[in-house]
Amino acid sequence: MDPMLRTLETKRPFNLKSFFFQWEWLLVVFFILINIMNINLSPYYLNADNLRDATMSFLDKAFIVLPMVFVIILGEIDISVGSIVALSSVMMADLYSMGVPMPLAMLCCLLVGTICGMINGLLIVKFKELSSVIITLATMIIFRGIAYIILEDQAKGQFPEWFSFFGWEYVGGVPFILIAFIFFAIIYGLLLHKTTFGRRVYAMGNNLTAARFSGIQVDKIKIIVFTLTGLMAGITAIFLTSRMGSTRPNVATGYELDVIAMVVLGGISTAGGKGRMIGAIIAVFLIGMLSYGLGLVNVPAQVLLIIIGLLLIVAVILSKLKLGKRKALKQ
Repeated sequence: MDPMLRTLETKRPFNLKSFFFQWEWLLVVFFILINIMNINLSPYYLNADNLRDATMSFLDKAFIVLPMVFVIILGEIDISVGSIVALSSVMMADLYSMGVPMPLAMLCCLLVGTICGMINGLLIVKFKELSSVIITLATMIIFRGIAYIILEDQAKGQFPEWFSFFGWEYVGGVPFILIAFIFFAIIYGLLLHKTTFGRRVYAMGNNLTAARFSGIQVDKIKIIVFTLTGLMAGITAIFLTSRMGSTRPNVATGYELDVIAMVVLGGISTAGGKGRMIGAIIAVFLIGMLSYGLGLVNVPAQVLLIIIGLLLIVAVILSKLKLGKRKALKQ
């Protein structure tokens, strides 16, 4: 072999220290500490049935976390997801009350969520001078307003008995909602980390201009990502409505903040281009089990918000310190 020829390494050599200093491992440590705290706060926390059933109380919004990871890696944001859930749920209940078969009403629920997400994507690529915050703030108000126009301040329910399966039933002793979440988590994880589409999302988040000049159809990808977010909001609407047994125009209020908090705590950079799906998934269960444990001892919801806020501050500070250390090593 010619000694002047060089070989290029396409993969970095494995480094044990770097592996265990990843953000996801710190989340695992947080998760363990939270469980230790909950065990000491309540003697009922370690009940296996209660722990299994606790997932039903927070996994509905977790479906939106999966596509929101893509949105934030792109450097965008979507604060209309809670309103999309409400509108999708209201449309499903209203159609059923008018005599539409429940399976068809559920399909319409998914369709409404998908269309709302597509509208967000189209507006964002059409009006590039406006940030996604402004556009989704506007659609958040519009979608919620339409839900209020349809039902005003009333509630609708009386769904068929089998519909409660999505929110309350088990398959092989495991909550169906947990099985569904694991299925979608695998799909979205593979899409982000093992496909060309995922690599292009990262490229756009790192440098949108460079991605556009390299031939990536950036507008098309943005529309797809926001459409997927709307679709998952529709899925959330089905699980949430099934769990509650009825719906109102004010359901899912504040979901957008919970979802974004889970994604950011999971190590997804709000600047775009960085983060992994597994981190967001760990954060879902971290915040979910924290809420469940504190709920057992009747801790007010306001205190929980303060704790989650502190966790987010710690996450941002630690990520900044980690980034600063990397820059120092490069210099």
